[in-house]
Amino acid sequence: MPRSPDTRQRIETEALRLFVERGVTETSMRDIAQAVGVTEGALYRHHAAKEALVAKLFAESYARFAAELDKMQAQQPTARQKLRAMVAGFCRFFDTDQVLFRFLLFVQHGQLDKIADDAPTPVKVVRAVVAQAIERGELPCRDPDLATAWVMGLVLQTATFAVYGRVAGPLAPLAHELAEAIWRAVTMPPAPR
Repeated sequence: MPRSPDTRQRIETEALRLFVERGVTETSMRDIAQAVGVTEGALYRHHAAKEALVAKLFAESYARFAAELDKMQAQQPTARQKLRAMVAGFCRFFDTDQVLFRFLLFVQHGQLDKIADDAPTPVKVVRAVVAQAIERGELPCRDPDLATAWVMGLVLQTATFAVYGRVAGPLAPLAHELAEAIWRAVTMPPAPR
């Protein structure tokens, strides 16, 4: 019997919600089956194990967001505009799909090492923009990984503060300020060694 795409989508939606609300470790396949209204057996026909479900949700969502970021940056002519567009994209993603954003944020440390080396990721997109900007002279010559860490750190730490109520309200209104802070960080001349 074919598996219903609707059931698969409901499983993934409820799993994401439960993983964010309770934590991955604290959520069982039984919890997910109950939330969806299917038997555990039906759930296992769609996903062999909770770990496989987490890995699938992370890898697919992470790659999809990377593709969106890549489209955003590709439409901009300069490094500054590319970074601004990507920061706005991160903020919009946080505001419009907090469950998925939180899931990616919370489980990344257990999932990043499972991502294939050739898979697209948001970090690779940001790094490519930074590296190309350094090559073109738009940014000072420095380690592109360090500059990428600054970009990702400012965005993700702000989102983390928002998750825990230390930054109030949606992030989209902060996108310009965040992008300017990032620009100041990445254009700062390297310290003499």
